[in-house]
Amino acid sequence: MTAARIIFVAGLSGAGKSQAMKTFEDLGFYCVEHLPPAALDQTLNVLDAARVSDVAVTLDAHGDVMLGDAIAAIERARAQRDVSLVYMEARNDALVRRFSETRRRHPFAERGSLREAIAAEREALLPLRERATMTIDTTALTHGDLKERLAATFAPEQRAQLTVTLVPFGFKYGLPLDLDLLFDVRFLRNPNYDDTLRPLTGEDPAVAAFIEADAACKPFVAKLIDVMDFLLPRYIAEGKAQLTVGIGCTGGRHRSVYIARCLYDHLAANDRLALAVDPRDIR
Repeated sequence: MTAARIIFVAGLSGAGKSQAMKTFEDLGFYCVEHLPPAALDQTLNVLDAARVSDVAVTLDAHGDVMLGDAIAAIERARAQRDVSLVYMEARNDALVRRFSETRRRHPFAERGSLREAIAAEREALLPLRERATMTIDTTALTHGDLKERLAATFAPEQRAQLTVTLVPFGFKYGLPLDLDLLFDVRFLRNPNYDDTLRPLTGEDPAVAAFIEADAACKPFVAKLIDVMDFLLPRYIAEGKAQLTVGIGCTGGRHRSVYIARCLYDHLAANDRLALAVDPRDIR
């Protein structure tokens, strides 16, 4: 048996297979979507040779022949690898609503109405459902709920992790383009006007002491921490994977860097966050 762990994602159209695959990608799995069953063995052999340890796969299982081929391919993989089969389903009314909202064509549309197509697919995929190691009903699940459930099962060490990048920058060089949140700290005392502090950065203790002498500094940091402590659990619950927080001052060397460091030091204790600081304008 190889060391590779293979998660097959199958189930009803509209039940969340694509969202599940996005979650596995966020969790560090190598993801292969809509793979013809006949190509599975060769694909897994290539991934084994490349020492890819965690793989998530959706197989093209529409049609009696393809379904039979998919089941046979999964059973062959089970004989040699650590295999799980996650089956996604939902109630008919939820599936009808989702297809109506997206206006996508159901793969079984030739069977009649949308409800008839859903019923036909549900019956056709029963052999896959019977082989599932985990069945998830997404009727009442948000994307965040689905991500939490998959992460708790297949990557508990990464459970609901949010990557937070703090970007200190200078407004005079323009706004970063990829920000989710932006905080302007130009109201704080500016060390740039002190000849001895100008060549330093906000990481230097002398610069930190200068900024902290501003009566507005401490209450601002406290309020900023309160805001982030309020928002971050809600972003995690919503299923957000990445958050970029811009902190801007005039030149991007002193105040923004100092505030980013204060925020980083506070958030570092949260084991559900992956943190990074990327000072854009320190050269």
